[in-house]
Amino acid sequence: MRHLLSAGDLSYDEATQVLDTAKELSQLSGHSVKKFPTLRGRTVVNLFYEDSTRTRTSFELAAKRLSADVINFSAKGSSVSKGESLKDSALTLQAMGADGVVIRHSASGAAHRLATWVDGAVVNGGDGTHEHPTQALLDAFTIRERMGDLAGLRVTIVGDVLHSRVARSNVLLLHTLGAEVTLVAPPTLVPVSVHTWPCAVSYRIEDVLPKSDVVMMLRVQAERMKGEFFPTAREYSRRYGLDRERFARLPADAIVMHPGPMVRGMEISAEVADSPRSTVTEQVTNGLSVRMAVLYLLLGGSESAIGNQEAQG
Repeated sequence: MRHLLSAGDLSYDEATQVLDTAKELSQLSGHSVKKFPTLRGRTVVNLFYEDSTRTRTSFELAAKRLSADVINFSAKGSSVSKGESLKDSALTLQAMGADGVVIRHSASGAAHRLATWVDGAVVNGGDGTHEHPTQALLDAFTIRERMGDLAGLRVTIVGDVLHSRVARSNVLLLHTLGAEVTLVAPPTLVPVSVHTWPCAVSYRIEDVLPKSDVVMMLRVQAERMKGEFFPTAREYSRRYGLDRERFARLPADAIVMHPGPMVRGMEISAEVADSPRSTVTEQVTNGLSVRMAVLYLLLGGSESAIGNQEAQG
């Protein structure tokens, strides 16, 4: 890999390599190894045109733990607010010698455009309603930690698929790793192009839950909605929310996921979100290891020799 722009760009072997590397880093971090010299002398830029707390902080911590220098570039209060284009910002970063750029942008395809303008590695931290590949990787890592091999697992993704970059990336990656994916959403929140995705589609959550090993609830992205996609929040919750009664329909060993932030009481009940079978906090923790693995493989080398490197405590 030179860049990570789409979950669909990853082969089975490449995706597995990222997950295995993340596992190794997670284990080492658990043994009081807090910092690695792998990316010493490298510069990673967080180029965020949209507000973000979890993703930006996770990438910042990941780069710092690999000893990289980190520059956080926010559109607010920068030259972007004065009219500077993405290309001009990219050329500025290029002149600064950025080795890697993590970009989040409201326009779908922004990460792909950036990759044509800079020499360094580009990581898509979320582009419009298109993709969020590292979220899919951390979700896959979390599923693998809880359930083992993903091959043959039945994963159900529920909610605002239309506006979700998480849904698209998860469908592509989980399919590559051998899982069977079903999308559940109101007809108004299903993309027109969904027939080209490697997944099944259902409009009734009750029909799918008893056959699900994993249920991933999505956030309703009201800020991206330009019209009325369902009557009321209460109606959405009544038909598609994961409450105690629907939770009881799941197999006993099934797990519940959510990329966050959660809208409790609408998408998922507090009781379900806080249950032992919920992986919400684990996903945040695993995101750090996965993003360390991505930066390591893109900027540090493809060999799996982390454990043999000198580590700094």
